[in-house]
Amino acid sequence: MSEKARKLFDALDLNHDGELTRAEVISALRAKGPTLAARGDLPFWGLGDADASSALFDAADKNGDAVLSFEEFEAEVDRRFGWS
Repeated sequence: MSEKARKLFDALDLNHDGELTRAEVISALRAKGPTLAARGDLPFWGLGDADASSALFDAADKNGDAVLSFEEFEAEVDRRFGWS
């Protein structure tokens, strides 16, 4: 398990239900993204607008159920951010 992915997932899981919705990803990255990047929990180049956040969600949602499990999220961010 990637510690960086877990830390980022937990920061984005606004309602703490263990899954991420598209709205959570977009909202949390807008609100918390700069702070997460400043702390080193997210690459600065990983910050983006709502369309970029939505694209990240789509790429990670491998089973198409419109929610991200930690495993889906981890696989995508580890690959995208070079954490694995």
